[in-house]
Amino acid sequence: MTKLEQIEKTVAELDSAEFEAFSAWFESLQAKRWDSQIEADSTSGKLDRFGEKALADFRNGKTKRL
Repeated sequence: MTKLEQIEKTVAELDSAEFEAFSAWFESLQAKRWDSQIEADSTSGKLDRFGEKALADFRNGKTKRL
């Protein structure tokens, strides 16, 4: 049995309270990893082209007020 299969089996066997706690923990872990990835992408310049495109669209009148 693989590590993932063991985790899936264990999670499937959790009672309601344990599953709630696990779900909350897992959502928090996902959010932290997402934040870390966004920060790394921002720091490395991977997101610069999106900002440049947005500014160019704004300067060229391709945007509207919300």
